Amino acid sequence: MNKVLRRSRDDQWVAGVMGGLADYLGIGSGKLRLIFVIVSCISAAFPGIFVYLILWFLMPKQGA
Repeated sequence: MNKVLRRSRDDQWVAGVMGGLADYLGIGSGKLRLIFVIVSCISAAFPGIFVYLILWFLMPKQGA
């Protein structure tokens, strides 16, 4: 079965982006959120909020 990258309806804090990515990658959403926050804080070159916003608008909602 092919997985499709979609925002999660069930596992979301803001828009379901991290929940959808975690499901697609097969890892826990809590771990992915922690990694995302740490990498976003460390890398000053490209803030994570912009990546999140881009994914929010590009990833379709689950069930849509």
